[in-house]
Amino acid sequence: MGTVKIKRIYEPFDKQDGVRILVDRLWPRGVKKETAHLDEWMKAIAPSTELRKWFNHDKPKWDEFQLKYTHELTQNDAVKNLLDLVKKHKTITLLYAAHDEQHNHALVLQELIDKVLK
Repeated sequence: MGTVKIKRIYEPFDKQDGVRILVDRLWPRGVKKETAHLDEWMKAIAPSTELRKWFNHDKPKWDEFQLKYTHELTQNDAVKNLLDLVKKHKTITLLYAAHDEQHNHALVLQELIDKVLK
């Protein structure tokens, strides 16, 4: 079973990233597709547009966002595809564009994967 890491897509590419998966619904500003070193772009696993706009990276909403996004993930078929990739590869890196490294959907996704696979 693989290791799941997360990092901002703006950080430099590293061979240690393993399979690189962008988990944002929108393409990150200022990143060229040719230089992103992506293996997958899983738009469907990102928070819904409504949830993303509601949260708007507002830290007081973080706890409720985590609950709502986790609920969305339990209804999302893309999670199975991601879990299959995690089981198949030694290292997976979930890439996201948010500035806040402590309050973003990739953290919620990483935590869910860890729970499901343990």
